[in-house]
Amino acid sequence: MEDQSSTSAPSIDPFKLLKIVQNPDGSLTRQSLFPSVSITDEESTSSNTSQLAFFKDIPLNPQNKTFIRLYRPPTPPPSTNHKLPLLIHFHGGGFILFSATSRPFHDACSLKAVKLPAVVLSLEYRLAPEHRLPAAYDDAVETIMWVRDQAMDVNGCDPWLKEYVDFSKCFLIGSSAGGNMVFHAALRALDIDTSPVKIIGLIMNQPYFSGVERTESEKRFVNDRILPLPANDLMWSLALPEGADRDHEFCNPMAADGFLKEKMGRLTRCLVTGHGGDPLIDKQRELVKVLEPRGVDVVAEFAEGGCHGIEIFDPLKAEALLKSIKDFVDTCCRCVNSESAAAKSTL
Repeated sequence: MEDQSSTSAPSIDPFKLLKIVQNPDGSLTRQSLFPSVSITDEESTSSNTSQLAFFKDIPLNPQNKTFIRLYRPPTPPPSTNHKLPLLIHFHGGGFILFSATSRPFHDACSLKAVKLPAVVLSLEYRLAPEHRLPAAYDDAVETIMWVRDQAMDVNGCDPWLKEYVDFSKCFLIGSSAGGNMVFHAALRALDIDTSPVKIIGLIMNQPYFSGVERTESEKRFVNDRILPLPANDLMWSLALPEGADRDHEFCNPMAADGFLKEKMGRLTRCLVTGHGGDPLIDKQRELVKVLEPRGVDVVAEFAEGGCHGIEIFDPLKAEALLKSIKDFVDTCCRCVNSESAAAKSTL
C-alpha cells in the first residue's frame, strides 16, 4: 500500500469513510463493509475458507443479544491427553463496527482453529454508541465466566469444549479494538477466580489505543487511507463514556494512575504486534514500554511498513501473523507443560 502520510489538514468525512450515519437518537445506521457469514453458510462448498473448521453459535446473554461463535478443527485431537488450547477472540472495528460473523474475522478464526490447532470462541459483543464502553468489556468478562462455568460443568458442558479443550491453556486474542478488549478484560480477570480456567497468554494485534496528545505516528499518518485521524477521533467519541476524553483509561491506560499500572504488572505473557505504517504504532510501542519494566513477559513484534489491519488485505501478512500467534501459543503451552511436570516431580 502506498504511503498516505501527510501533515496537511485532514479533509476526510469520517462518516462517509466508515459508512455510518448517526440517527437523531444517537444510534448508528451501519452500511456493511464486509459480508456476514451466517450459520446456514455451513452448508456451502467445503472448499470455502470458512469451512476449514466446523462452527456453531451459542447464546451468551439473550437480553443483551450477545452470542458466541465456536470453532473447532474437523479432526479431533489424537487422545484426551492432547486436548487443545482455547482462544477467546474479540473482533476489531473501533468498538462501533462489525461483528463476529463478518467475513474477515470469521475466516481468520476458522483458520486458527485448524492451523494452530485450537478451539476458538469468538464473541458477538455490544457495539457503541448504543452501548458505550465498558459494555464491550462487560461482555468479554461475561464470556470468560461462561467458559469457567463450562469448565466446571455447571448445567452441563458444551460437547465440543468437553471433548476438545484443555481449560488450563486459555488465551485472550484480538486485533485493533479487540486487542484493547484483551488488555482490559485481562485486567478485570485478575480480580476474579476463573479456576479451573487459566488464562496463560494475551495476544494483542495492533491494539487500539490513543490519547489526548497526538503521537508522532498519528500526526505523520493524519490522512491515512485505513485509519485517518478524523475517523479515529470519531470512533473514540462514540465509544468512550459520555464526557470522557481520550486520556480515559479505556483509551490511554499508559497515562493511568499508579494503581492501574501496578495491576498491569500482574498480567500474564503477552504478544503485541504492530506495523510501522499504522497511525497507532507509537501507542502500541508505548504499551510495551509500560509493561516490560513491570515484569510482564512481552513478545513484541513490530514490522516496517504495512498499515492498520493489514492482515485483512495482504495474505502474506496474514500468514506471518498466524505464524507469530502459533509460535506464541505453542511456547506458552510448553511452559505450562513444563511447570506441570516440575510440580508433579516434587510430589
